[in-house]
Amino acid sequence: MANIASAKKRARQAQKRYLRNKAHRSRMRTFIKKVLKAIDAGDLAAAQEAYRKAVPIIDSMVNKGIIHKNNAARKKSRLNARLKALATRQAA
Repeated sequence: MANIASAKKRARQAQKRYLRNKAHRSRMRTFIKKVLKAIDAGDLAAAQEAYRKAVPIIDSMVNKGIIHKNNAARKKSRLNARLKALATRQAA
C-alpha cells in the first residue's frame, strides 16, 4: 500500500476510474447482446432497432477512451454483417 499522500490519492482515483470504466464497458456489452439476441431470434426489425441504439453507445466508448476506435469499428462491422446475413436469409 502507498505511504505518500499523492500515491494514496492516485490509488483512490484509479479505483474510481476503474469502476466507472467497468460500468461503461458493461453498458456497451449489454447493447451489443441485445442486437445479437434479436438476430438469433430472427427478428429483423428488432435487431435493426437495437443496432441503431448500440452504434452511438459504441462510438461514445471510443470518445471516453474505453475502447480503441478500430475495436469499435470491428464491433459495428461484425454486427452489421450479421444483420445483413439475417436480412438476406429472410428475403430468400
